[in-house]
Amino acid sequence: MFPYRDDNPTLATPVITVLLIGANVAAWILLQGMGSDPLLARSVCELGLIPGEFMGRVVPGTSFPLTPTETCVLGVERHWYTPLSSMFLHGGWLHLIGNMWFLWVFGNNVEDSMGRVRYLAFYLLCGLAAAAGQTVVNPSSIVPMVGASGAIGGVMGAYVVLYPRVRVHMVVFLFIFITRIVVPAYLMLGYWFLLQLLGGSAAQGEGGVAFWAHVGGFVAGALLIFLFKDPELVRKHRALAQYV
Repeated sequence: MFPYRDDNPTLATPVITVLLIGANVAAWILLQGMGSDPLLARSVCELGLIPGEFMGRVVPGTSFPLTPTETCVLGVERHWYTPLSSMFLHGGWLHLIGNMWFLWVFGNNVEDSMGRVRYLAFYLLCGLAAAAGQTVVNPSSIVPMVGASGAIGGVMGAYVVLYPRVRVHMVVFLFIFITRIVVPAYLMLGYWFLLQLLGGSAAQGEGGVAFWAHVGGFVAGALLIFLFKDPELVRKHRALAQYV
């Protein structure tokens, strides 16, 4: 299932959501060479979050192969900023496009529910919570973690708390058939969260997807929204939204 829009009009231009999308795209172009090596491998190694390195559990000089020609040498220096910088990097075009699409579909309404400055703080806190979630599960991992999906998970957690019954339009792929359906937000986002829990349990903290970062971000967003939301803005949204 892939969401392509919701029936939840915005009250103001989602400036921060647009700027966050722009920052991610700019990082992909300027720092990651649009997926070309050596820039992609170098950015993942130097700006991605490597839990074992960040926690000081890696023997200096330990190497991790990123590509057949690029190797990341770990444990030489710990960078305090990698939990933050990692949330603006991506591993490929599909990774970037998928994340930015989810951010646009759900982020504009969450931004609208709290105001721009608070939304930026909320987003960054969710991203840091996501990084913490993955690190706590496997603090010795030497697999670099990059991607905005943990922070976006926080946005989705906030959305399901604020607007659980809003109509979300989905494209569903059934083998060779493609169809469209409309479901309440809680069903789509609950299904997504369940997949992250199952994936994280199966992966045991390792693998190519940081499932526990997604879980950590989602839970953080669902909790932090009670501190960050503006009740009057939420009330106006709920009056305009369409429900299943």
